[in-house]
Amino acid sequence: IAAHGGGLVILLWLLLVVGGSVSAWFSNDKSQRAKNEQPDSATGTKPDTQDQSCFCHLTGVLDDCFCDIESIDVFNNFKIYPRIQKLTERDYFRYYKVNLKRPCPFWPDDSQCSIKDCQVEPCPESKIPVGIKAGNYNKYSQASNTRSDIEECEHAHELGAINSTLSNQSKEAFEDWARHDDAQDHFCELDDETSPDAQYVDLLLNPERYTGYKGPSAWRVWNSIYEENCFKPRSVYRPLNPLAPSRGDDDGEGFYNWLEGLCLEKRVFYRLISGLHTSINIHLCAQYLMDEGWGKTVWGPNVREFRHRFDPAETKGEGTRRLKNLYFLYLIELRALYKVAPYFERSIVDLYTGSAQEDATTKDLLLQIFNEIKAFPMHFDEKSMFAGHKMEAKTLKEEFRLHFKNISRIMDCVGCNKCRLWGKLQTQGLGTALKILFSEKEIKNLPENSPSKGFQLTRQEVVALMNAFGRLSTSIKELHNFRTLLSDQR
Repeated sequence: IAAHGGGLVILLWLLLVVGGSVSAWFSNDKSQRAKNEQPDSATGTKPDTQDQSCFCHLTGVLDDCFCDIESIDVFNNFKIYPRIQKLTERDYFRYYKVNLKRPCPFWPDDSQCSIKDCQVEPCPESKIPVGIKAGNYNKYSQASNTRSDIEECEHAHELGAINSTLSNQSKEAFEDWARHDDAQDHFCELDDETSPDAQYVDLLLNPERYTGYKGPSAWRVWNSIYEENCFKPRSVYRPLNPLAPSRGDDDGEGFYNWLEGLCLEKRVFYRLISGLHTSINIHLCAQYLMDEGWGKTVWGPNVREFRHRFDPAETKGEGTRRLKNLYFLYLIELRALYKVAPYFERSIVDLYTGSAQEDATTKDLLLQIFNEIKAFPMHFDEKSMFAGHKMEAKTLKEEFRLHFKNISRIMDCVGCNKCRLWGKLQTQGLGTALKILFSEKEIKNLPENSPSKGFQLTRQEVVALMNAFGRLSTSIKELHNFRTLLSDQR
């Protein structure tokens, strides 16, 4: 017992050394903290948090669940983030097939981004992994390239230009990829994988970052998502909506009174969309175009942009709500991964790339992540959702699914190809998470050594699921980095 106690002391000491924010998580001196947080009589702000105002209210238990933000921070930053980063760099998870040429089904496309960071540059057919070309019934396929091929492709790539071509031979091979799950389980509008316009994209060569895509075109996309798909009447206005009529000094009280009056399912839906929006904004702030000159582009964290989007003083208090919704979304996708672990733990599921060693390493890393997730003690309880009258619950679930599917179609209206890529991937990842949460019975009845007819994930869904969760994990890690930057400024 003494040995274990000594190890715990050493662990806590290491965490304290990592950063001031971590030490705050484990501080027991509540009286001193309360003293330090007393507002300054002259400015009305807390002296020690003037430059940390983005985070001073980002603490404690989240709404609609029983998990606190500090526990998520430690769990993600030390347990999940390092592993999910390694996983998404593996060959299997590196390539994502997407149709970036599907027309917007709701309005004419008026803003194809002309900035070079938005553009698509085809990648040679030889760069598509051979394992993917040899599609198989139950093996999600991907193959490792030679080092020279990867270096050649990276050398041709400029500022994240999308490499996404596929030969006719490869397209024919992928016709063998069948969708096994019932169409009613889809929470997303899926791209036709056999379409000539569907192309593979190397996600490592196309990181999600600031592209310059903004203004009315971008506002219209998000406005359509919030206003038409979040169960909201038009008479209720979202705070800080740039496309809504002027509301004077409206602080959003009417909106949040309406939101709190909704049933849990509809409230959860709004928080998921808000969390996704928040995560995307954090990525853009963390990978911002800082300098471009002398033949070199520099990307990095933009503290001013971060504060503009999340500082309560600049967002009328919205920033803290947005950040909390990010944590809520993280818990939802974390719960989905917990639920789907048995699917991947079966020996029949092989993350096929064409290299036995690569396949084994990738699956072992994935199972390590599942083991960490299963050890997390504060999961969201999805059983409280759709738990009412059977017919009403069924109707609500279908409405929930259709609204989310419509949002996935809106992603085809994003006017920047790189933004569209990551929007579609993260939307499909969340849709896959919802599909998992609503397929608990099917997952429990999975056969060990044969394909399941009741529940199946396509390779695209698996790649989207893990990359989308990786994006959320990165967002929470970036929050820690911004916290440190703001502290250094002070």
